[in-house]
Amino acid sequence: MLYLDYDGVLHHENVLWHPRRVVYAGPPGFVLFEHAALLDELMAPYPQMSIVPSTSWVRTYGCYGAAQRLPEGLGRRVIGATFHNQMNEQLLLMKPRGKQMIEDVARRRPIGWLALDDTDEGWPDHPSDRVIVTD
Repeated sequence: MLYLDYDGVLHHENVLWHPRRVVYAGPPGFVLFEHAALLDELMAPYPQMSIVPSTSWVRTYGCYGAAQRLPEGLGRRVIGATFHNQMNEQLLLMKPRGKQMIEDVARRRPIGWLALDDTDEGWPDHPSDRVIVTD
């Protein structure tokens, strides 16, 4: 299972939201999901690997909507998200992303998991070999 952040991982971290333009990459020269094809290619030898988005996109678009915005190869791997509408959003936002993912791992109990994120905030020391922090 891959826990996946979008901003700062699949594209530049500075994503802007506009009521009419919806979402777009802020800095000139960057595009949304510009690194998604690379991730899709890297995951190709592992067809059984699923994706659990851990991103603010889920709070905005819901799990299904956030998955639909991914390229098809990645989107069809999404099986759920670390946030769902039965959760208290304010309590979730008070926790660092690492803690959110660790709690999801405890709920799902996957056989194996990795996380791609642009921050190492909130990760306990023991799963550090499972967390890839992007630049």
